[in-house]
Amino acid sequence: MFKITFLGTGTSQGIPIIGSKHPVCLSQNPKDKRLRVSISISWKKYNYIIDCGPDFRQQLLRNPLDRLDGVLFTHEHSDHTAGLDDIRPFFFRQGNIDFYASQKVFTELDKRFSYIMEDFNKYPGAPSVNKHLVKKNKPFKLNNIEVIPIEVMHHNLTVLGYRFGNFAYLTDVKTIPNEELNKLKNIDVLVLSALRIEPHPSHLNLEEALSLVALINPKKTYFTHISHLLGFHDEVESILPKNVHLAYDTLQITSN
Repeated sequence: MFKITFLGTGTSQGIPIIGSKHPVCLSQNPKDKRLRVSISISWKKYNYIIDCGPDFRQQLLRNPLDRLDGVLFTHEHSDHTAGLDDIRPFFFRQGNIDFYASQKVFTELDKRFSYIMEDFNKYPGAPSVNKHLVKKNKPFKLNNIEVIPIEVMHHNLTVLGYRFGNFAYLTDVKTIPNEELNKLKNIDVLVLSALRIEPHPSHLNLEEALSLVALINPKKTYFTHISHLLGFHDEVESILPKNVHLAYDTLQITSN
C-alpha cells in the first residue's frame, strides 16, 4: 500500500501568482493556493519524492518526512528541480541521496547544480547524491518495488512519468505515445496534469485531460499542475465526473 501526499499541485508560477489580481489568485480558499508540483510516495519505512521544485523546503515543513530515500525527476524545468539545495538536512542525517533521472536531466543538473552533482572538490556544506539513470522500457526497483518509467511529451520535450504498482503519476503532459499508453493498463489511481480551460501548446487543457482519462480508464483520477486559469477549485471539482478530482496541496491518498 502506497501513501501519496500532494506536496504541491500548481503550475510553474504557483497560485497565487506574484502581483496578480486574478480572482483565483485572490481566493481565500486554501485549496486555491498551490505550490509548485510535487508528490511524496511512501510505503513501509521508505519515502521518495517525485520532483524537487523551488517550494521544496516549505512543502516538507508542512508535510514532514523523517527521512528521504530518493528523488525521482520527471524533467529538467526549474519548477521541478530548483529546490535541490534543500535536500541538505536529509544529507546531513543520512548521507548521499539517491537521484533517479534520464541522462538529459542529469546533464542539465550537472550544469546548474555542479556543486551538488560533482564528486570532487566538494564544498564541505554541499550535499552529495547517487545517480541512477532511468531509461525508457527499463523498469527499476526501489526497495523491492518495481517502478515503470513512462515517456510522455511536453510539446517537444520528453518527460518521465512513473508507475508504482497500480498508481501512476504523469505531469507536464501534452501527448502520450501509444506504446507508452500500454504501460497504463489496469491502473487504479492516475495523477495527471490539467493546466487550464483554454488549449495550451505544451500542456493538456481540461477537455484534453478528460479525454485521456476516458482512454486510460483508471478507477480514480486526480488532476495536478493546475494554473489559476483552470478556475476555482470547488467550482471545477463540482463539474468533474464522479471518479475524477482536482488534487490540492497536502491531500493524501492511498493506492496499491
